[in-house]
Amino acid sequence: MTFASIKTWPHLDHPVLVLGLEGWVDAGFAAATALNALLESVPHELVATFDADTLLDQRSRRPLLRVSNGVHGPLTWPELRLYSAVETGGRSLLVLAGPEPDFHWRAWSSEVIALALRLETEMVVGLGAFPAPVPHTRPVRLAATADNVELAGRVGFLPATIDVPAGAQAVLEVAFGDAGIPSIGVWARVPHYVAATPYPEASAALLDELAKLTDVRIGTEALHQAGRKAKEQIQGLIEASEEHMAMVRQLEQQYDSEVGMSATAGTDWANLPTGDELAAELERFLRGEGGSGRQ
Repeated sequence: MTFASIKTWPHLDHPVLVLGLEGWVDAGFAAATALNALLESVPHELVATFDADTLLDQRSRRPLLRVSNGVHGPLTWPELRLYSAVETGGRSLLVLAGPEPDFHWRAWSSEVIALALRLETEMVVGLGAFPAPVPHTRPVRLAATADNVELAGRVGFLPATIDVPAGAQAVLEVAFGDAGIPSIGVWARVPHYVAATPYPEASAALLDELAKLTDVRIGTEALHQAGRKAKEQIQGLIEASEEHMAMVRQLEQQYDSEVGMSATAGTDWANLPTGDELAAELERFLRGEGGSGRQ
């Protein structure tokens, strides 16, 4: 069974594949916003599409119908696409975007890997975000999952062992590692109390980290500006409730305590989410007990 329809074979320079599939964990819409901003910032072309009729459940991912003055117009169908971008100020990018498949994950991931190998992909970076007990008044912290501890340590990781349901993006990341291509998932920690609304600062943090990992130049100032504005709006709402203010102060103390312990340990743990509370929050969210994303 073949899922991909190849549109072009681009000439790439040490390409990195960026994963940003919709439908699983994306608190604050951070990964989706980051991926859209990335594609808007660089010229790109369509490399391949994937058979949506075979891979997607149309009842859970319905097409959009435009109706104007009682007259139905065109349908917009969900699509899973692979793009390439070469004018990035560094190595080339491949971007896999669209809804995660509902079916045939093993066969589809094998085909994606074969396609990436044909394009000589050298690294895979997945983007995501999860709700966490962190305050909006502090910088966004990141956590990573990777095929080796050295790569995960470049970002920071959750020092805990948990079993959670995996999305198709995680399936790809594991499969790429098994195929010998370094793969890492970069996750932004989004304040749990704003996880259902856009949080641009997390999107900016994801793209900043992507740039550091890949040496690709990515402009994120517009996202940072939007993030500052969003945090001002959040602060205005928080200040209207003493109960909410108390919660934020408690989260600030916890955040500062974690960073303080990192500094005194003599190890660069500043970006690492730590503690049983975060592990419990992440596991609770991934098991479908709260947050955003299709379960």
